[in-house]
Amino acid sequence: MEYNVHTLKNGIRILHVPAASAISHACILVNAGSRDEEDAQMGLAHFIEHLIFKRTEKRSTTQILNRLESVGADLNAYTTKEYTCIHASFLHPYLDRTLELFNDIVFHSTFPEDEMEKEKGVVLDEISSYLDQPEEAINDDFEDLLFRGHSFGRNILGTPETVSNLSKTDIHSFIKTNYRTDQIIIAVIGNYTLKKLAKIGEKYFANVPENTSSVNRIAPLANPSLHQIVDKQIAQSHCMMGTQTYSLYHPYKTGLLLLNNLFGGNGMSSTLNLQLREKYGIAYTIESAYSPLSDTGIFAIYFGTDKEKSEKAMQLIRKEMNKLKQKPLTEVQLHKAQNKFIGQIALGEENRIGLIIAMAKSLLDYNHIDSLETVFQKIRQVSVKDMSQIINEVFDESKWTSLLFNPVD
Repeated sequence: MEYNVHTLKNGIRILHVPAASAISHACILVNAGSRDEEDAQMGLAHFIEHLIFKRTEKRSTTQILNRLESVGADLNAYTTKEYTCIHASFLHPYLDRTLELFNDIVFHSTFPEDEMEKEKGVVLDEISSYLDQPEEAINDDFEDLLFRGHSFGRNILGTPETVSNLSKTDIHSFIKTNYRTDQIIIAVIGNYTLKKLAKIGEKYFANVPENTSSVNRIAPLANPSLHQIVDKQIAQSHCMMGTQTYSLYHPYKTGLLLLNNLFGGNGMSSTLNLQLREKYGIAYTIESAYSPLSDTGIFAIYFGTDKEKSEKAMQLIRKEMNKLKQKPLTEVQLHKAQNKFIGQIALGEENRIGLIIAMAKSLLDYNHIDSLETVFQKIRQVSVKDMSQIINEVFDESKWTSLLFNPVD
């Protein structure tokens, strides 16, 4: 897909993606997330994401929320371990309004004490709600095991204790350190010229003070394998098992994305779904996921099942992993897997808000954006030999960690 990049003098980049549509999508992506917090500040990046909607130098909470909703637009945000993203979908005429609001909430929020205390209660409720969903809570607990001792293991929401103790000083310090202008992307997909987008971008973001200080992110070490069982007041067992693996920049990243899609990714025809759900009727939800990060990656498998079936489920998963190690994929099997993955990616292009965020991330991570044809070419270039190497490295169970939530009898 065609794109252009306009860089402001302060380092902020404006990503322009032309598209002939009455609906436009935009995001502001900041290369700062929960991994950048101090130990006592767990939940700070996510807390800031909440608070920027509360009050600015010229707007109340209601005015912020109504600024786009009053014209039928959608405004939202999320925080990950490495990013903070604010995004909006709106009708074509409201680009100026959207980017002005992005500027206001990101760079002119006031973080008043009364709103901070109110929002702490909201986040504490969010934490409680999250803990009531074992299929969600196990993901964070698993990553805490996998990355124990490193900030990647932290719950993005934080803990009740850390959230309760967050201060305005913490907020300003985090923003000053981590909201670096050369690590901010403003991305828009819509029926606009580059000239128009650049003009509006300059209008609202050229005066943001330059901040290009460096942040020393420490890469995690590989921890020894650990297997933990936790008894909980829940109805069924939940399990996660997996390992640290390839980063965003590893040459095998594309191959592992392909393997994940084949083994337990999207679609009912994945290996794990066909074996555990369709053949044995063991698990309603069984899936794998690969999340490449800037200096590591996570490959993990999740399933939920009845307590008495959990051991059988783990045995079947190991069996399928060993099958792939002992009997490598054939050229025909690989070709089918590549076609399936390519088709899913092509269909995913229809999700325009997801597309513009993914393109902004690519610009942050790689300083360029691959065309769809280049992405497909990389997938087709993955060889049987590559897949065999990836399977043997990633499916090495001696390096795997597992966490099982077991119902209390």
